[in-house]
Amino acid sequence: MDRSPVSLVEFPADDPERALRFWQGVLSVEFEARKGGEGEGWQTRSDAAEIGVHKRGTGPGDTFSLPYLIVDDMAGTLQRVIELDGTVVHPGDPFAICKDSEGSPFGLMAKLQ
Repeated sequence: MDRSPVSLVEFPADDPERALRFWQGVLSVEFEARKGGEGEGWQTRSDAAEIGVHKRGTGPGDTFSLPYLIVDDMAGTLQRVIELDGTVVHPGDPFAICKDSEGSPFGLMAKLQ
């Protein structure tokens, strides 16, 4: 793996522009508007874990903060989540939402080819 498996920590917000100002100020870094299939909102761009902000919604990854972990094999990783007593809340590719064996939510993100 070329970089940390923590790819993105996402912060949903009731007022996404206020949250954007907050995180840009706290981290002293500029966020960029997302493009294409990345979804709505903004995120940092770096080789380290990225930070994202988007409008809070009702979807499986839209109500709480999530760390996203990069995986090479989404289908195989989702199967292992189930085998290890975790839960797949929202299967998908390139993104999936899961809970670990203790109920803590996290996201998975397919490694870009």
